Amino acid sequence: MEFDPLLEKAERFIRSAQLLAEDKDYDSAISRLYYAMFYITETLLGEKGLSFSSHRAVISAFGQHFAKTREIDPKFHQVLLTAFSQRQLGDYSTETGLQRGDVNILLSDTQDFLAAAREWLKRQPAK
Repeated sequence: MEFDPLLEKAERFIRSAQLLAEDKDYDSAISRLYYAMFYITETLLGEKGLSFSSHRAVISAFGQHFAKTREIDPKFHQVLLTAFSQRQLGDYSTETGLQRGDVNILLSDTQDFLAAAREWLKRQPAK
C-alpha cells in the first residue's frame, strides 16, 4: 500500500486529541477524533473510487459500501455515527456534557478503526 496523506492526517489528529484530552478540552478532542475517523473513511471510499461532498454522504456511503457488505466490521459505522453526533454537540453547543470517558471510548474506537482500515487496504490488489 502506498503512503496515504489522509491516513497520516488521521494519525496526527489522534495525537492531537490525546493532547487536548490531557488539557481537559474534551469537546475539541472529540472533534479531532471524529475528523480522524472521517479521513479514514474518505481513504477507504477513495480506494473504491468514491468521493462525496458532505459528511452525511460520506458516512452513509461507508455504511452502504463497507458496513452492509461486512468488508469492515459494521460496528465502525455506528461508531462513526456516534462520533459525528458528539462532534456536532462539541462544536456547536456551549454545555455539551462530554467527558474524559467519552474521549477515551472514542479514542480507542478510532485507533481500532484505523487498524481495521489499514488491514483492509493491505488486502486490496495493487493498482
